[in-house]
Amino acid sequence: MDEQHNDLIGDILKASGEKDNFKLKGKGKPLPKDYMERDVFQNFQKIAKDAGYLPYWLKLQKEIAVLVHEAATEKDISKINKKIKEYNRACPPTMQKLPVKLEEMERAKKIW
Repeated sequence: MDEQHNDLIGDILKASGEKDNFKLKGKGKPLPKDYMERDVFQNFQKIAKDAGYLPYWLKLQKEIAVLVHEAATEKDISKINKKIKEYNRACPPTMQKLPVKLEEMERAKKIW
């Protein structure tokens, strides 16, 4: 290596002969003005939201909401409560919910 830094990806691309064959979308365009006002995580959230990404716990929340509105038996409630436990492990602490009971389904429908 005659270079002063270690560029493993560059070396791999040179070896494969594709170093200059990349066409990057948006290459050379200026960043949006508000890009530098946000931190890295906020920029990630915006890009992910624009791309339609949903965190796993939000997908679970939607599944649970559907199940709650369809529940009719204790077996359904058991399945819902398993999903709620999984949801509580994945979501932010302030978003955690209590297990549901068959007697309290009307209340649970309002919560979910």
